[in-house]
Formats: sequence, structure tokens, C-alpha cells
Amino acid sequence: MKSNQTLKIILLVFLSFVAYYILFLYFEPIKVTLDKITKQRLISYILTYLIIGIPIFIGTFLIDKTTSIFKSLGIASGILTALWTSLLFTLPMFIGGLLFFKFNRQIDIENLIAGTIVAGFVEELYFRGFLFGELFRRTNLGFIPSIILSALIFAFGHLYQSQDIGELLGIFMITFSGAIFFAWLYVEWNYNLWIPILTHTLMNLSWNLFQVDNSALGDMKANIFRGLTILTAIIFTIFYKKKRAEKLIINRRTLILKKQNGT
Repeated sequence: MKSNQTLKIILLVFLSFVAYYILFLYFEPIKVTLDKITKQRLISYILTYLIIGIPIFIGTFLIDKTTSIFKSLGIASGILTALWTSLLFTLPMFIGGLLFFKFNRQIDIENLIAGTIVAGFVEELYFRGFLFGELFRRTNLGFIPSIILSALIFAFGHLYQSQDIGELLGIFMITFSGAIFFAWLYVEWNYNLWIPILTHTLMNLSWNLFQVDNSALGDMKANIFRGLTILTAIIFTIFYKKKRAEKLIINRRTLILKKQNGT
């Protein structure tokens, strides 16, 4: 890929995400206005995320006008594959929740949907599908430079969950690692964003169904089962690709710079 094309894509991604972030700063007033119109908090919540995501959709279109936005972002197909794989991956967290944690009896359905389905979908669509995905798929940048920015923003976006310095550091490391993990899944499952979306959603669901923690940090038992979920996903993905005689896309030749642009 020519360097000027790479720079153009990087610039479009950067400007689109900056515009998204500026709109995100007005998330609450937009939602409050929509609340008055829809009279439904959850619908307003979803619509607000779609509205502030408009710059990302425009950026995706401008980067590749010949491909549908859905395909570019990885959500055009593959939902059935994602359903069984994500259920398999997250089994350890649900088993751990049933064995070691109490069921959360104070669940608010709207908050549950917002914190699981909506959060999982939006975060993966905007951070992995666009911010990471457009850089890794359409430029010569390798996995590490493509993921750093999105992982940092994703991790910083979760620091509101605590005021304690030690806990903040833990939350940052957990969410930063999670961003890398979801990006890796996205790539290795041939840019099927539904797999990180549903895996992320089910992990959030487990966290909410059981009395684990109010933040992303969790205690040792919770993190053991979260770690087992991640390990299950990684091992199964490698085994699955090996059985199908497919090479891992992320390897030493694609970590820093790619010789050829992935699609």
C-alpha cells in the first residue's frame, strides 16, 4: 500500500474518532433530550450512541466507498458462528458464577441490557471494528501500533469505576488487556466482529448476574474464571484454525508492520 494512502486512512480514522469523542462529551444532554421524546430510557440510550457514532459511520464510508459499512465494520455476517463460539468461551465465567457467587437479586432489566448488550455492541463496533479494525485491515500498520491507541482509550474510559489509585491501576490493566484480547479474536476469526461483540456481552452478563464486583476489577476468584474464559477462547481459536489448516493472521510478520495489507 502506498504511504500516502496509509496516511489518508490514518487521518480519516483519527478525525472521525475525534468527532465521535466530541459528541460523546454531550452524551448526557442528548440522551435527556431524547428521553423527553421517546419516554423510554433504554431506547434513548441506544439512539444516543447511534447519533454520536455518526462520524464513525461516515469515516467508514469515506475510507472504502465500494464496501458496505456493515461489512467494513465486520457485522455483515457470521452471527451464528459467533453465538456458539462465544457461549463456549464464556462457560467458565458462568460456571464460576454459579459455584462461587450469589445471584444478583437487585437487577434492573434496562440497566442490565444497557450494560451488557448495548455496551458490548457499541464498544466493539466503535473501538475494535472501526478504530482498531480500519487501521489494521486497511493500512500497513501491524497489530501492535494499530491496537495501542484503541486499547488505551478503551482502558481510560473505564477509570470512572473507582477513586482508589491501586484499584484504578488494576482496572486499567484489566481493560487494556481486554481490548487486546477482543482485537485478537476479531482478527483471527476473519474479521467477524460478532465474536468479540457476543463474547464481550456474555462476559458482561456474567459479571452482572452474579455479585462479583461493581467495577471491572473483581476479586481473585472472579479473575481466575475470567482468565479461564480468555484462555479457552485463545486455545480453541488456535486449535480451530490449525484443524482447518489456516495460519494465524497475527504473527511476528504482522506485529509491527505488514508487508501486504490484510483484508
